[in-house]
Amino acid sequence: MNDGVIRVLVVDDEPITAEAHAEYVRRLPGFAVAGVAGNGREALRMLWDSGAADGGTGGVDLVLLDMNLPDIHGLDLCRRIRSSGIDVDVIAITAERDVAVVRASVSLGIVLYLIKPFAFPAFADKLGSYRGFSTRLAPQASTAFATQAEVDASFALLRAPGAAPLDKGLSSETLDGVVAAVRATPAALSAAEVAATLELSRVTARRYLEHLVSDGLVARAPRYGTPGRPELEYRWREASDRHA
Repeated sequence: MNDGVIRVLVVDDEPITAEAHAEYVRRLPGFAVAGVAGNGREALRMLWDSGAADGGTGGVDLVLLDMNLPDIHGLDLCRRIRSSGIDVDVIAITAERDVAVVRASVSLGIVLYLIKPFAFPAFADKLGSYRGFSTRLAPQASTAFATQAEVDASFALLRAPGAAPLDKGLSSETLDGVVAAVRATPAALSAAEVAATLELSRVTARRYLEHLVSDGLVARAPRYGTPGRPELEYRWREASDRHA
């Protein structure tokens, strides 16, 4: 951790999902995106190039790791990271629910496990817990030793209750489709236009759009110039808009 900022490498082979997680990271104070990798080989290269392997400044502090990568399983990638002497923490962010995988993750030192699909509050909750944990155990100038109470309090932060997952009835696949549709269109779209693009009902499209509004990823505004009540339209919020 450099200057109190936790630098994060997002590893996920789905470009839309990877970018969504990167945007989530950018929304969190004290975190920065160090890079995005679409497979295990690219992730290892980025870790080496960043200086994480030798503790150099500007490296990666935390890896958000999907388990189902095209070239290697996430557990095997984690083993390679450990055997290479790369000193980073790992949080699993995956749809993998196999108990054997979860147990192996614990044995490999993966500090948190977040199951897809989820909403931004759950993501923020997990990374907030991690930040509290890493901050409490950061080396202090006065002492490199911790009391039992400090150790217990630090690990308790990782066991804090998580936020709610993705709203009932919403699927990560459809959410990704709605994100892609909105991001691909420079102009704002109505729920009806998104519904027509993705072959959804208008009600369903609007529910997903409102979910993205609540997460701060989409802006909502009235569309004037049509008969009757103004129709709502939705536009993807660029990173600069979200931090304004």
